[in-house]
Amino acid sequence: MSDISGGVPIELIQWPQLPAPYAEALRAAVADVLAHYTPTGMIAGGSVLRGEGGPTSDIDLYVIQPAHFRQRLQRIYHGVPFEIFINHPDKIRAYFREEHATRPITAHIFVTGAVLLDRAPVVQELRLEAAKWLATPPNPSVDTLRWRRYLAVDTLDNARDVMGTDPTTARMLLYRVLDQLIEIRFLSANQHLPRTKGMLAALHTLDRDLADDVVQFAATESLAEQFELVADQALRIANAQGFFVWDSQVEIVNSEGDDSGITRMPRIARSAGCLPSARR
Repeated sequence: MSDISGGVPIELIQWPQLPAPYAEALRAAVADVLAHYTPTGMIAGGSVLRGEGGPTSDIDLYVIQPAHFRQRLQRIYHGVPFEIFINHPDKIRAYFREEHATRPITAHIFVTGAVLLDRAPVVQELRLEAAKWLATPPNPSVDTLRWRRYLAVDTLDNARDVMGTDPTTARMLLYRVLDQLIEIRFLSANQHLPRTKGMLAALHTLDRDLADDVVQFAATESLAEQFELVADQALRIANAQGFFVWDSQVEIVNSEGDDSGITRMPRIARSAGCLPSARR
């Protein structure tokens, strides 16, 4: 750890009710952070704090601090793994924005986690902002969904290519396609991606047919049956089972190839003979 401590007294910490060994582990983690940093806020989150933890579940500890740097620490206290994120509020807001299009992990921690330390108004400001981000659907663009559809069926093509020569790789690719299709299904329904461990349960609520096929896919040892299940779902969800013709939007980049601040031009039909096929 760095050593930029400012003597925040541990008596200011509000401890959540946790069973052993999590309570002792959290106290050790917080004491370690306070010995080296000067946080204005701390939030503990994750499945352990929600009462849903498993044998290997870790605790996420978000440390809000005024200095303009970020750092991630992987630690174990009393046998409990911790992921400690040390960030300035501006960077936390950037995570809210960046993650909103898919899985808003940081916002979820700030909304569902336990506030351990609150020494500045920015702590509650960030929690309110996180709640607004979670309440706002991801609103993926047509191009974003098309790109994801293409990636899924391209991977399906790759699996098809090696089924006869490398069945193990084919099976690995089919697992990847299934995961891609699940994400497309949530995003096309304008829903954020659920937490990984809760993905199948959420999928049962959203799309029982796809969820049932996921269960069947995992249960069968037949590669041919697995391929048929995935190919059928690809046709239903991605509207294709292999390569399809499409154009990305035209994006104007600067002379160094930087696409920040890009200007997106209207899509031009390939049939007009103006543009070749483009990939992002």
